[in-house]
Amino acid sequence: MDARERTALITGASRGLGLALARGLAGRGWNLILTARNAEQLGVVRDELAQRTHVAAIPGNVADAIHRAALAVLARGHGGLDALVNNAGALGPSPLPPLLEYPLDALRSVLDTNVIAPLGMLQAVRDTLKPGARVLSITSDAAITPYAGWGGYGASKAALEQLTAVLAAENPTLKVYWMDPGDLRTDMHQAAFPGEDISDRPLPEVRVPALINLLEGDLPSGRYTAAFLGPVIAETAEAAA
Repeated sequence: MDARERTALITGASRGLGLALARGLAGRGWNLILTARNAEQLGVVRDELAQRTHVAAIPGNVADAIHRAALAVLARGHGGLDALVNNAGALGPSPLPPLLEYPLDALRSVLDTNVIAPLGMLQAVRDTLKPGARVLSITSDAAITPYAGWGGYGASKAALEQLTAVLAAENPTLKVYWMDPGDLRTDMHQAAFPGEDISDRPLPEVRVPALINLLEGDLPSGRYTAAFLGPVIAETAEAAA
């Protein structure tokens, strides 16, 4: 399929990894449906990427069912989705509190954004997913490693991983991925380490080739890390040369 016939819906697309991926797909001719909570930032992104491809953008919170329904209407208007990227996420309180001091209302909010909203997004666009569509959830090594302070966020990502894995088992006609991009130099990562220098972390742009490899390749459904996808990308590039 010509890349210009492909449409991707990306949540959390106004900054960080979501923005980097949107730029990467725009450069490859994908049509884009973008959403993020910050309307001003999203508008800047829309104006930038509209010079390279077709872009539709609606600001809002993916935890809001009405907003998800509006995104589904856009997806139908584009003739369906080739990819849904559940990238929007919430860190929770900063500095990261230990579990015995974790505010339960804050945990409910994190679970709502990181678990309930991605499933709600899938349910909203289920009828617009084309055969063989890619569903990609952005996860974290905190989902499988018990880092002190990361209990709330890690629990939400562990739940997202299980949810996505079951989705893959229930829908063999889709390509369903959950990917750990590793530590990145993003606003969320900075909030997890307030006052610390995180300039040694890579920028989100370095993970875009790995994400594109999932969205455009033919890897089986499953959990991936950027480190694993690196050599696969290299092999793909060599084969195409």
